[in-house]
Amino acid sequence: MSSKLLDKAPDVKSSETATSEVNSDLVAAIDPAVFFGSSGLLLAITAVIMLRPESSTLFLNELYIFVTTQVGVLYILTAIFTISFLFWLSCSPHGSRVLGTSEKPHYSTPKWAALLFCSGIGGSLIYWGGTEWVFYYIDPPFGLSPKSDESLKWALAYGLFHWGPIGWSFYCLPAIALGCSHYLEGCPTFRLSEACRPVLKGFTARWPGRVVDLSFLFGVIASSATGLGFGIAIVSASTSQLIQIADSSLLQIGIIIVATMLIIFSVYRGLDRGILVLSTVNLYLALLFIGFVFILGPSRFILEMGVVSLGTFVGEFFEMLTWSDPQERNDFVESWTVFYWAWWIALGPFMGMFVARVSEGRTIRQIIGGVIGYGSAGCALFFIVLGNFSVSLQLEGTYSLVTKVGEGISPAVMMSEVISFLPYPKIWLAYLAIIGLIFTATTYDSASYVLASGSSKSFGKSGQPARWLRVFWALSLGALPLTLLYAGGLRELQTASLVGSLPIILLYILMAVSIVRTLKKFQKHGSESHNQSNFLIK
Repeated sequence: MSSKLLDKAPDVKSSETATSEVNSDLVAAIDPAVFFGSSGLLLAITAVIMLRPESSTLFLNELYIFVTTQVGVLYILTAIFTISFLFWLSCSPHGSRVLGTSEKPHYSTPKWAALLFCSGIGGSLIYWGGTEWVFYYIDPPFGLSPKSDESLKWALAYGLFHWGPIGWSFYCLPAIALGCSHYLEGCPTFRLSEACRPVLKGFTARWPGRVVDLSFLFGVIASSATGLGFGIAIVSASTSQLIQIADSSLLQIGIIIVATMLIIFSVYRGLDRGILVLSTVNLYLALLFIGFVFILGPSRFILEMGVVSLGTFVGEFFEMLTWSDPQERNDFVESWTVFYWAWWIALGPFMGMFVARVSEGRTIRQIIGGVIGYGSAGCALFFIVLGNFSVSLQLEGTYSLVTKVGEGISPAVMMSEVISFLPYPKIWLAYLAIIGLIFTATTYDSASYVLASGSSKSFGKSGQPARWLRVFWALSLGALPLTLLYAGGLRELQTASLVGSLPIILLYILMAVSIVRTLKKFQKHGSESHNQSNFLIK
């Protein structure tokens, strides 16, 4: 695929012809059942939360408890299945299958890595990167003594686990399923129902296929609300501390509006001229930020504790993977591991669609290694540097995160206060707000594109979803986090991902079976891929 072909300015036409084409695109763009079903559901949910915030909060809390306690083990089993399936696929002969007909990958490895990492994590990484360990330290797993040396070791390792290979594998499996559908089967769109066609067969275009697409869109909207809420919180907290104003709902609404405008600008310009540019800028800014924190902070301590946490993570990986706390010593698994797997699963098809689009010309093995490798390494860097910087403040008695948690202070506020201990704090607070905003935008401009793709019946002559549809979903993504923040806070944002992920668990099984059937078919017949890369979204 050539981005020049997709980004090339159209020939000059008469206004009548241009208007006719626009009207044609407006009619042909959407799949009415999927678009109106998903947007109607979003409208109904936000309306109920706004009109009855107290009742909604109570219902969401009860729903959160039910999902985490009654079906939480399903998420652990899904995690084991997904990482095992990808390991088998990577080691099998299918791993060398190229997705696409390009002689070389469309994006260079650095640009590809930037797109994967920056679009895959958002401002949530900053929200949790420097503070997540303290929650594990206070209430550790495995019945460990709270606030002990042993609980600190596990606390630092668990951050790497929750943001490591398992989470990124949830992005990888849908990416390969959608890639097989588009690059091998020749499907012109990136629809999750089409990726499951080898299983659904003739039901793909009927109600089972519509249910698959609606489940996917609902999962994207719900999980995006969680991530967008976290990202906005870190920007709001750092801005509040920077200019000494209250961290109020009004400030958060203003930041959501600014973030939404940035997202609209990016999705309107397209993948190469919008999302790629933002991702590249964001990657450089993020690496500079981490570099300065490492240099200006306790570098030796960060390195030493980083080695310890990496060693614990690698050595105890399988115990963390399979731990379900059957004796119910505390709610660690339900509150953290189940929540994270639900969040990653709900985001999985969305990121899978995005990864499939930007991975043309790469083998299945390269996609698995790149998504899991680059993603996990980037997250580990943030957790090791930011996390151990805040640990040093705790151990030295300079700033007690344990006390702040007891006072009910949010992770976003704690992170902004931790950064204030660097030299020239005003500069770093401003920097934190900027990269938090861009991190959030780079993830959710991708989400807007994917939602527009998933609700489109066709892409028309432009080879991409209609611009009005992209802008519509960019605006809509800001609605749910606003209402959830209005209704309650962190628990409500977490519940959104849990609910959105439930129907998608089954889809992971369908996608895995579809991948195997597609690859076996092409291996048996020795067929060339029916590439339709000119339909790729730009």
